[in-house]
Amino acid sequence: MAETAENREGGTEMESYGGFADVYDLFMDETPYDEWGAFIVKCLKEQGIEKGLVLDLGCGTGTLTEYLAKKGYDMIGVDSSYDMLDKALQKKERSGLDILYLCQDMREFELYGTVRAVISICDSLNYITDFEELAGVFSLVNNYLDPKGLFLFDFNTDYKYREIIGECVIAENREEGSFIWENSYDDVSRINEYDLTIFKRIEENGLFEKTEEVHLQRGYTFSEVKEALEQAGMVFEWAMDADTRKEVTKESGRIYILAREQGKAKPNDI
Repeated sequence: MAETAENREGGTEMESYGGFADVYDLFMDETPYDEWGAFIVKCLKEQGIEKGLVLDLGCGTGTLTEYLAKKGYDMIGVDSSYDMLDKALQKKERSGLDILYLCQDMREFELYGTVRAVISICDSLNYITDFEELAGVFSLVNNYLDPKGLFLFDFNTDYKYREIIGECVIAENREEGSFIWENSYDDVSRINEYDLTIFKRIEENGLFEKTEEVHLQRGYTFSEVKEALEQAGMVFEWAMDADTRKEVTKESGRIYILAREQGKAKPNDI
């Protein structure tokens, strides 16, 4: 590749996508990225953000990052996985979009300045398995937002892991590859362990290459996430059930939250 993602030295790496990155887009082809992207753009525009710098935190292979770039936003993508960012850079080469990708742990990410908005979609924040570290991520987001800048994100709830996907096995088989995804949820730690077994077809000989990965995600309650935002100094604006787009309930599996930067003064306020 002519271009590589920039990596910042130091910090502890979170669980990252290795072999699964090669088949991630294949098995996520029915994910409603256009619907999610349209929702994000709608939220940003309703808050007066129609252009400018936007950070995609936990950007993965860059599908949403590309969507927002095509809508006129100046995009930065941050992810801790080299393999996922490699796929994002391949997309960037094909599209020719001007996107900056940074290989960084979101718990310690650094930018060159502030941005108008930060988004984090598709349960990226659930990879932060410690409450204090989650509040620390929110504090970094607050630090790198413009005055009154916006933070739009989602997260999977404790209810979803405990009642919906915990202890279940998901599998899919296609000509290009297959995967087995075994879930194991611990009620005490509220950690969901994903044991992934991936089989990828090798084009040269038609054989399959097997890789295995373990991912850990924590289920948070709505009140915990609001507390983490408050601890980080951010202002909570609203929340909604991500599936119904209605009010959050105790049975909400995924929740959208919009929060706002607090603490910086605009130039005309000084």
